[in-house]
Amino acid sequence: MAYRPVHKIPSSEITPKSVYLNRRSLMAGAGAAFAAGMLPGHAWAKLETKPSKYGADLKPTAEEYITSYNNFYEFGTGKADPSENAGSLTTSPWSVKVDGLVAKPGTLALEDIVPKVQEDRTYRHRCVEAWSMVIPWVGFQLSDLLTKVEPLGSAKYVAFETLVRPDEMPGQKGFFQPLDWPYVEGLRLDEAMHPLTILATGLYGEELPNQNGAPLRLVVPWKYGFKSIKSIVRITLTEKEPPTTWNKAASNEYGFYSNVNPNVDHPRWSQATERPIGGGLLSQRQPTLMFNGYEDEVASLYTGMDLKKYF
Repeated sequence: MAYRPVHKIPSSEITPKSVYLNRRSLMAGAGAAFAAGMLPGHAWAKLETKPSKYGADLKPTAEEYITSYNNFYEFGTGKADPSENAGSLTTSPWSVKVDGLVAKPGTLALEDIVPKVQEDRTYRHRCVEAWSMVIPWVGFQLSDLLTKVEPLGSAKYVAFETLVRPDEMPGQKGFFQPLDWPYVEGLRLDEAMHPLTILATGLYGEELPNQNGAPLRLVVPWKYGFKSIKSIVRITLTEKEPPTTWNKAASNEYGFYSNVNPNVDHPRWSQATERPIGGGLLSQRQPTLMFNGYEDEVASLYTGMDLKKYF
């Protein structure tokens, strides 16, 4: 089928170019720099990018919120913990092991994975906790990498694994752990090959901050945010559905598919509406969109499936 670009929104909601280009004013001061995971004397590097036909003309959430309100349990369970603790993470050099049912397995250096020119893709981001953002990612299609390693005919799923480094990830230390490490996730192969699925290396045109999953994270915009695994060190193609961290922790609450669906509530709260982050005290909750607004592009992946059963 031919994939259509994601939906347009009214021009009144599009970020003015002057605001976008002057976004760094939001980060003024040492406190904001610290919140963004920046080390003294360090500035994010600009990335070489090009527009993408799959990027929506959405108004991005302010950078200060995207980089300071995060779920990344490896650095702590509080929303501010990742921005406060992730500065310790070493992200260079970095490599990713690609194995399993592929013709060309191997351990690839990050610079051999990431194309020189990447795409700007502004996507809606919906957390399973019923809050949302709009994030201007920089990245490239996961399908580009998978095609290079040549999946075998028996491959049906793609498994992902996050770094384990307790000396740099304080959330992995201690006797009581909120989750099993490493953090693992998975997609069906057709989901992984879909053109909306990307590996992100940056946001707002600059290198990805540590707390947002540097140096390489998955972004699957029609699924809840916990599916978009961060700081990836391994990608494995398999024949069987791989285990996933939150499904292992609470299978009645977090299914393998985890598609954004306003008609299927979390057992402990409604998914019918969401709270946009950064909208101020008077910000209204807004209706949750089916597949997070990407229904035209991805609904065909689930034709005939009971989405309440396969949640």
